[in-house]
Parts: sequence; C-alpha cells; structure tokens
Amino acid sequence: MIIGVPKEIKQSEYRVALTPAGVIMLTSAGHQVLVEAGAGSGSGFGDDDYSREGAVILTEASEVWARADMIMKVKEPLQAEFQYFRNGLLLFTYLHLAAAPDLTEALVNNGVTAVAYETIQLDNGSLPLLTPMSEVAGRMAVQVGAQFLEAFNGGRGVLLGGVPGVPPAEVVVIGGGIVGTNAARMALGLGANVVIIEKSADRMRYLDEVFGGRIRTLMSSPYHIAEAVSTADLVIGAVLIPGAKAPHLVTEPMVERMKKGSVIVDVAVDQGGSIATVDRPTTHTDPVYIKHGVIHYAVSNIPGAVPRTSTFALTNVTIFYAMELANGGLDALRRSLPLQKGVNTHSGLLTNEQVAKATGLSYTPIEKALESNS
Repeated sequence: MIIGVPKEIKQSEYRVALTPAGVIMLTSAGHQVLVEAGAGSGSGFGDDDYSREGAVILTEASEVWARADMIMKVKEPLQAEFQYFRNGLLLFTYLHLAAAPDLTEALVNNGVTAVAYETIQLDNGSLPLLTPMSEVAGRMAVQVGAQFLEAFNGGRGVLLGGVPGVPPAEVVVIGGGIVGTNAARMALGLGANVVIIEKSADRMRYLDEVFGGRIRTLMSSPYHIAEAVSTADLVIGAVLIPGAKAPHLVTEPMVERMKKGSVIVDVAVDQGGSIATVDRPTTHTDPVYIKHGVIHYAVSNIPGAVPRTSTFALTNVTIFYAMELANGGLDALRRSLPLQKGVNTHSGLLTNEQVAKATGLSYTPIEKALESNS
C-alpha cells in the first residue's frame, strides 16, 4: 500500500501523523510512504530524517493525496483539502464529524473510507487513540487556565495554589474521564482545590480512591454544576460521548453567575463544546474571548501547542492500527471490531450512528456497508 502523510494546514497545528520510526515499520513491511516536504518540521523532524528511513519526499500536497492509497493525518481535513477526496481513498485521522456536517457530507459524497482515531474502541469501552491526546489536553487545560487567571492576561489575578495564609483557587472539572482525571491531577499538583463532577458513581469511587480523598467528587446534576461553577476560578469542560456532540452541561445563566475574570477551558469544543457560551472554536494565535466577564479558552487542537510531546504520544498508538490497515486494507476492517467502530464513512455511506444523529444524515451499519465490497 502507498501511505501519504501531508502537512497539517490547520492554524498553529504542528503535529505530524507519522514519525521516521513509523516510516521504518511501514517500509519494512513492504509499503511505500510519501511525506510532504516540511510535514514533520513542527515536531522536530526534517525531511532528511524521513528520507533516510525510506520515505519519498514530495513538494506538493496534491501529489501526496493523489498518489496515496491511505492518507494519515492528525486533524480533520479542512475545506481546502476536500478537493483531494476520491472514491476508494482510505483516510486515517481525527475527524470529530458530529460537529462538522460539511466535512461529513464531503466524505460521503466522494466515497472516502474515513477511519476516525477518536471512535476506534476496544471491547472494554476504552478509546486507545483518543487517550494520549486526552491526557495532553487535560494537563494543558490547567496550564492554560492558570495562565489566563493572571491579571496580565485579563484574569482575576489568582494563583492556582495560593500561598500560606491565602487560599488556593477553586477548580471545577466537568467530567471524570481521561481528560478530567489528568486535569485534576495537574490542578491538584499545583495546589488548587479541585472538584470533579461526574455522572458515574463507579467512576467517582475510582477517582476518590486514586486521589486518596484529596479531591471532591459530585454527582452530575444541574444543581451541583450550577453550585460548583458559581464559586469556581477555573472551569474545565471535559465531557465526551464517543462520536456524538458534547452536551451543554454548563448553561449560559450558570456562566453569568460566575466570578468576573474567572476562566473556562472547554476541551470538548471540537465535539461542539460542553459549555453553552462556547459558541465558536478559537486558535492558538487568538485563543480566548470574553463573555459575561468570563474568559473563554476554546482552542480545538490544544495538544498542537506541544507538538513534539503530542506527536510521539499519538504515533506510539496509531502506528499499530496504521500497519493493520496497510497490511489488510478493507479486510482489516472486516476482521477487526475496534477498527470497524472507527469507520465513520465508507463507500458513500455514513456508518457512525452518533454522527448520523448529530448531522441528520442517514445511517448504515458498518457491517452492511462492508458487505457491498465483499
């Protein structure tokens, strides 16, 4: 198979979908790898690093897309890349289609088989390709939240950990999954008072045990969310429903009651956001806006700010699924239930039920869609 790695074009996105080590694995298995010139520079990999390991360097993105059987990316294709879609192309990347109806329609209309990192799911319910970026995003959410709490950046002028004689900041994390757990760990490490709001009693018991009672957990309800948010200095939205739009758990009236100069970081913005006042994604170059006196940070590619760490963390897990796809093609999808759950579109059909509900498009189970190619 021919695998193509184009350069990411999303603003301030410096990650790359494949490292030189990944090139070795694919070429050793008999595959060809095409890399767009400069694709790895943001993560510290030069073109020579790729070519030494057997990759072919191409100067034009259009040629990478045209020649490849499978395209590996990090972020979802943008409008300028829709022109490269074609029937039978295999696309392996983060997609978050529930919040991207235009992209969904373009993939369906052009017959692309799109396998989303974020919906590949193991039998135990875990999301192995979402986990590493959730870990990065959760930790960074606290880091950027602390930054924008500084008065210089328009915040309340609060130090997360306080000092002797001065109380620490109040951090509220909505969701106790991978993002929320990592956010809580960072906030706790900086000395903040931390509350995690979670809907699963079993998960709350787990968090209480892991953190040794040093955080507070609350059952998710409008009352508990409203009470916690009203006293928070930093609110982190960390809600995920695989493949679906995130629910708005923090309403606009709740935000209106927050302290002026407090900060919201909505990690779920690429799935539509879990905070009602997060009405648009922001970028690393223009990361915040203020609404009701509250600073909103809504960058949709938070891990892109630390591309070296993020690229290694991501490719450590994606390469094995990429090898499976490269070696088996459509047969790999038929054999692997985790990969089947990753397929969002195939052969002109939308195969993810949650995306179909969010976009209003018709849904075809992946098993039925694959039958048409057998």
